[in-house]
Amino acid sequence: MPRYVPPLRDLQFVLHELLEVTPALQALPAHADLDVETINAVLEEGGKFAAEVVFPLNQSGDEAGCHWDRETHAVTAPAGFKAAYAQYVEGGWPALAAHPEYGGQGLPHTVNQCIYEMLNSANQAWTMYPGLSHGAYECLHAHGTPAQKALYLPKLTSGEWTGTMCLTEPHCGTDLGLLRTKAVPCADEGAPAGSYRITGEKIFISAGDHDLAANIVHLVLARLPDAPAGSKGISLFVVPKFLIDDTAAAAGGIGAKNGIFCGGLEHKMGIHGNATARMVLEDALGTLVGEPHKGLQAMFVMMNAARLGVGCQSLGLTEVAYQNAVAYARDRLQMRALTGPKAPDKPADPIIVHPDVRKMLLTARAWAEGGRALAIHTTLMLDRELHHPDEAVRREAADEVALLTPIVKAFLTDNAWSATSACMQVYGGHGYIREWGMEQFVRDARINMIYEGTNTIQSLDLLGRKVLADNGAKLKKFGRKVAAFIEAYGVDESMQEFINPLADLGDKVNKLTTELGFRAFQNPDEVGAAAVDYLRVCGHLVFAYFWARMAQVALSAQALSKQSGAQADPFYTAKLATARFYFAKLLPETASLIRTARSGAKPLMALDEALF
Repeated sequence: MPRYVPPLRDLQFVLHELLEVTPALQALPAHADLDVETINAVLEEGGKFAAEVVFPLNQSGDEAGCHWDRETHAVTAPAGFKAAYAQYVEGGWPALAAHPEYGGQGLPHTVNQCIYEMLNSANQAWTMYPGLSHGAYECLHAHGTPAQKALYLPKLTSGEWTGTMCLTEPHCGTDLGLLRTKAVPCADEGAPAGSYRITGEKIFISAGDHDLAANIVHLVLARLPDAPAGSKGISLFVVPKFLIDDTAAAAGGIGAKNGIFCGGLEHKMGIHGNATARMVLEDALGTLVGEPHKGLQAMFVMMNAARLGVGCQSLGLTEVAYQNAVAYARDRLQMRALTGPKAPDKPADPIIVHPDVRKMLLTARAWAEGGRALAIHTTLMLDRELHHPDEAVRREAADEVALLTPIVKAFLTDNAWSATSACMQVYGGHGYIREWGMEQFVRDARINMIYEGTNTIQSLDLLGRKVLADNGAKLKKFGRKVAAFIEAYGVDESMQEFINPLADLGDKVNKLTTELGFRAFQNPDEVGAAAVDYLRVCGHLVFAYFWARMAQVALSAQALSKQSGAQADPFYTAKLATARFYFAKLLPETASLIRTARSGAKPLMALDEALF
């Protein structure tokens, strides 16, 4: 049976030693009273909930899946999911980072991010039910009318209702400009002012229907009758599963069933416990969110939140896969170490003594701990973007969040696929056996690379929109942070093994970016040919920066221990060993990536499509 232990020590290291989030958050008026003790207490309780309530449902939920009733269209989540969600709501967890105006606790997104990492380790499929509600909340908070906010935000905050986003359609994929769902002004007598009747079909809607909450708030993209073609003709609507009339709302309840229902569930490779639904709209009643024909811009609030959330999902899977693979490697006896027996009292040595097993384990560990630093840092920048009193600081933070979002989504999900696969390999043949739990982590991780915008789309977004579109301004801002760190510790001899490769990669990224910019100006296909490799190179630049910073903190802690005569903390020893592994074994991937990025579009586009 698999196991999970919340990584509280490493979370606290990133929060308090690496990023020093408490003083950073106290500089924001919304979080001026926050302290370390509060953060740690919330993390501890969140970890208990994840490990003791949600994790035990992970395997059973995967095996049972969701049930769709063909006659009633009702969807039932796996056994135990509803009770766990009720406990989640009772504990006030949905309200953690929501605004107090709507019943929220007003804690920073940075803390919420840590809770969600643990929940995703424990049970990604279950966590997706409440997880999407955060994006719906943020979208309505940013673009909803006062009436929409008053109606929906308190319920989303409390967790009484959940949210979804209904984007793509069977013929669309990522190209939302092709969507056909229609919205026409509602002429029904008694219908709320500004209502629309919406008809169409949406697919791949995570948590699209279920029995966990009393109502589901769907955010739906559709076209108005006068909409221009393409993505500039898309509007956004809020469409509840159950209507809320004045009488029902006054009584704290809901009204009649709306014209939106589940037309079937997808039988997926993974995340079986989450209802990936085909949603049918037949004259469903909805209200416009934001301005007509500008729905995609409004929906990007939720889409970007979801992209960060998917990266968090894969971070969680990387951590739990690593924990289980380490436990197995310590117990499993196979062969003797090449340098001689390490457990002479046993018939064979534990496989953790073998170099390649260690390589697989350290790969997963490096991806998990580097990803944790990146995810928490990005969320800290998000808190700064939302709450800092200085507009210039908010703009700087927004630029950094925009730059890092596709990296969080694509780099962390790519790494999770690699890490969970490696951890399954540690098990040998047992890795394929369901009862060990590893093959589920692999299946779940593979899905994350595709949805909420495939990783190729994220790569195009990074290179095309976030880097080349502003002549590298956002990238240069982040580069200045890297350069400042290099300048600060470049003369420290103990840091040379980390500083030198970081500086070298920074220089190479600058040169590669300039080269690709020139090529793209002559042939836009060059962007598509290089984008995926380019994102991974940038992902390594970000990871190398955070791993170098983590190494510096660990070295400083060791030096303080030595000066005081205290016993060295093995946590820092392990952190430094993992940092050295990352720079020696994982960062060199950038050499081949840069070479393939420079190889251009010709090798890809030269072959006539008829010859494929």
